[in-house]
Amino acid sequence: MRKIHVIGIGAGDPDQLTLQAVRAMRGTDVFFVLDKGEVKADLTRLRRDLLDAHVPDGTYRVVEARDPERDRTAGGAAYSPAVEDWRVARAGIYERLIAGELGEDETGAFLVWGDPALYDSTLGILEEVLGRGTVEFSYEVVPGISSVSTLAARHRTGLNRVARPVQITTGRRLAEEGFPDGVDDVVVMLDARQAFLRYLDEDVDIYWGAYLGTPDEILASGPIAEVAPRIERLRAEARERKGWIMDTYLLRRNPSGR
Repeated sequence: MRKIHVIGIGAGDPDQLTLQAVRAMRGTDVFFVLDKGEVKADLTRLRRDLLDAHVPDGTYRVVEARDPERDRTAGGAAYSPAVEDWRVARAGIYERLIAGELGEDETGAFLVWGDPALYDSTLGILEEVLGRGTVEFSYEVVPGISSVSTLAARHRTGLNRVARPVQITTGRRLAEEGFPDGVDDVVVMLDARQAFLRYLDEDVDIYWGAYLGTPDEILASGPIAEVAPRIERLRAEARERKGWIMDTYLLRRNPSGR
C-alpha cells in the first residue's frame, strides 16, 4: 500500500528539523510540493534547500502542482464556505498526485511548515481523500517546531505565566471577539488585519515576529503603544519588498490592564 509522511519542517530554519523528520525525509521516494506562485516562490525554494541539506541527491523526486487560489476577501458568513471550497479543490489535487505520481510500493511526503497539527489543513485533506475511496494509502505524522515555539524562543519568553492559561487564535477572531474571557496571554496567527492595533490604549505587551526561522526574520517587542507604529512600518516594508508576509505574535495583558 502507498504510504504518506506528513512532516513538520519547522518555521524555516534548517536546524529546526527534528531527527525524526530527517529520517522520514530520507525514507521518502516522492515529495509533493504545492507551488503558491511566483510571489511566494521562496517558500518552494526553502523546501528544496531543506532537501538538499538533509537528503542524499538522487534518492527522491519532487512533484509540484499549483496550489488553488482561495477567496481571501470572504468574511462573515462567507468565510467558512470559502475555506471549504479551497479545501475541496486541494483534496482533488492531493488525490491526483497520490494516485498518479506515487507507486503502490512507494512512500510520498508533504513537507508542512511548522507543525501539521497547528493551523494546517493537510491532515484534514488527506482524510477527505481517503473518504472518497478512489486511492488507498496509510499515513503517519511527524511533529515539527511551530512558528509559535520559534517566536517564544526568539523573544526568550514563555507563552504563559504561572498558573495562567494561554490561547492560540487567529487575527480574524481577535478582531471580532477580543481577548478570550479569563485569558491574558494570546498568541495570534494569520493576522492580515493587524488586530493588535485595537489595544493601543491598554496595558498590553506584544512579542512579534515575521518570517520566523528564515534569513528574512524580523522581530519587535515591548509595550504595544510604543511598538505598534514600528511593527506597522516593518510589515508594510516587508510586504512591499517580498509581496507577502507571514507573522505571529504574542499579546500579554498586564494585570492593571484587565
